[in-house]
Amino acid sequence: MGQINKIKGIGQRIKIPTPVFFILTIIIIMFFLPREGKYRYSYAENRPWQYGLLTAPFKFHIHKSEAQIQQEKDSIMHTYLPYYKTNVAASRISSIQFQSDAKAKSIPDEYISYITRKLNEVYKAGIISPEDYEKIQQLPKKRILLSENNSNIVNSRYLASFYTPKQAYEIIINDAPPYIDIKHLQSINLNDYLEVNINYDEDRSSSDKKDRLQQIPLYEGEVQYGEKIIDRGEIVDARLKNMLDSYTNEAADKVGTKAKPGWLMFGELVMITIIIMALMVYLMFYRIEEYINRRNVIFILLMVGIFPVITGLMADTKMFMLMYLVPFAIPTILIRTFIDSRTALTTHLTTVMICALMLPMGQMSQFIILQILVGFMCIFSLKNLSERSQLVYCALLILLTYIITYTAWILCTDGDVSLIRENWRIYLYFCINFVFVTFAYLLVYMCERIFGFISEVSMIELSNTNRPLLQQLSEVAPGTFQHSMQVSTLVVSAAHRIGANATLVRTGALYHDIGKMMNPIFFTENQTEGFNPHAGLSEKESARIIIDHVAEGVKIAKKHNLPQQIIDFIETHHGKGKAKYFYNSYINNHPDEEVDEAGFTYPGPNPFTRETAILMMADTVEAASRSLKEVSKESITELVNRLIDDQLNDGLFRNAPITFKDVEIVKEVFCEKLISMNHMRIDYPELKKQMGAETPHVE
Repeated sequence: MGQINKIKGIGQRIKIPTPVFFILTIIIIMFFLPREGKYRYSYAENRPWQYGLLTAPFKFHIHKSEAQIQQEKDSIMHTYLPYYKTNVAASRISSIQFQSDAKAKSIPDEYISYITRKLNEVYKAGIISPEDYEKIQQLPKKRILLSENNSNIVNSRYLASFYTPKQAYEIIINDAPPYIDIKHLQSINLNDYLEVNINYDEDRSSSDKKDRLQQIPLYEGEVQYGEKIIDRGEIVDARLKNMLDSYTNEAADKVGTKAKPGWLMFGELVMITIIIMALMVYLMFYRIEEYINRRNVIFILLMVGIFPVITGLMADTKMFMLMYLVPFAIPTILIRTFIDSRTALTTHLTTVMICALMLPMGQMSQFIILQILVGFMCIFSLKNLSERSQLVYCALLILLTYIITYTAWILCTDGDVSLIRENWRIYLYFCINFVFVTFAYLLVYMCERIFGFISEVSMIELSNTNRPLLQQLSEVAPGTFQHSMQVSTLVVSAAHRIGANATLVRTGALYHDIGKMMNPIFFTENQTEGFNPHAGLSEKESARIIIDHVAEGVKIAKKHNLPQQIIDFIETHHGKGKAKYFYNSYINNHPDEEVDEAGFTYPGPNPFTRETAILMMADTVEAASRSLKEVSKESITELVNRLIDDQLNDGLFRNAPITFKDVEIVKEVFCEKLISMNHMRIDYPELKKQMGAETPHVE
């Protein structure tokens, strides 16, 4: 938990100027931009061309396809013969070694004569290594080009005319005349004198192969400037596909090698900077609270930056259709949940525009229209995330938006119903996207833990009175629990009337006095008649006990992992006001003494949101209304106006963005609710007993 709290406060502790975060976002997005020039069009063989007339904007060669080039390479390799060279000295060296060997001196002369003759024969035919023999065996013609001592004269020889060392040995043994004893011949170890004398000439073979392959023409034609390439509706056959591939590659080369390091990259930088700066200006002028809150800025820019990075990686691998697997609605859902719908829509448009810059020209308009409509549907369907079913409902509407919009796009651009059937995979992608969007609920929880946000769902869960902490409050301090319930009723009505967050302030109201559980009997709502624990204490001691319930409440809240937004209500519901009962009593009892106000003042801070301001007002008037001796419309109205005006005069709402008009509306709501909550009930008449009559049983 401590680590999470460190992460929660990172945005506020970092003293980096806010614009730096926007600049870093631009740098990160630029780093992940596609490394190549834009792949302008999307097309496939045997499919109709879905764009308008395309003419050549420059002269370019029609490149042969990879299959054509490979076919020509295979044809050349079918006639290719490797080069080998003969080591003439090997025969002479082998004969000398045999004749000088000690064993040769001990055998008859006829043996020596036969072996010497056969060695000369096999060496003249050529001895080749088993490995080279297998390689030549795989060649179509089973032939090689043979030269002697690196001469320029080469002869074509079939593999069958050579021997391997094993074959040469068998020839010498098997061709022995009758007067030669085979066993005696085998004992001479003829293998020692059989060396490979036909060796692979790697340099000459590689050079010849390279020369042959370089002679293959890479082009099969040329397209002139202004010449028609293809028009809308034409079927992309093999020839047109080859021509389109050539045009695309030429265009990519021109942009990628000449303009990418210069003007293209500069243009992309300017475009992305304009889009990101537009988001920054929006926050500065229309959401200044979010702009100065670095945690919120980091969260928003993280939502903006993740999806362009994913898009850039996909663009590098040309997996454009898989873009519709990416749940672009998730940032919109998260920002709508934790901030507001206007910021969510602005962020969504920012993300979509940046991602569109990375897509092919032919897919830009389709992508932008689909994602903008999905963003609108997400905002309209998710007014607030208070139930899990809302997210599923929102995801279903997003799925329908994708399906209907894409189908309409195909019909209005191509007018061919068969394309819908052919592009069935993209509908599968939309369904997978739907599954990803439903996981946003898990991301909502993760963002709450990491960034310290609180969602409507979490607030509704926290406001459940069956939660252990509220149950404990109702048992330990039942009067305080009832007071909190009454305050929650007041604040919800007031928040609705002035447009504040009713769910948040209601949850804060239920927890604002949990610190009273430490010493419940010292608070009047928990006391029994005739017993006052403050009777034996001084005003300062009593004030300290009363004031301490704020600090104790913060400790309890942190122990139970309550969000900071709820802790804010605990800290601010008295602000820097005074424990006036004991403060006034001390002044009255010590008229000549200078009073140290710090001992009677709450630690604060003062309310800094409309919600915390409403709670402060409701807490004061609800508690004071219990002490009214006469409950009437006039007395309640006078009480509410007097107490809230005193808080205004003390400057307790100076930091809260609440207007005088809001305060007057809150007063009216409190008066209406307190009159309704404290109205006099009629007395039920007693049933008079009659003589001999049986008293009726009341269910």
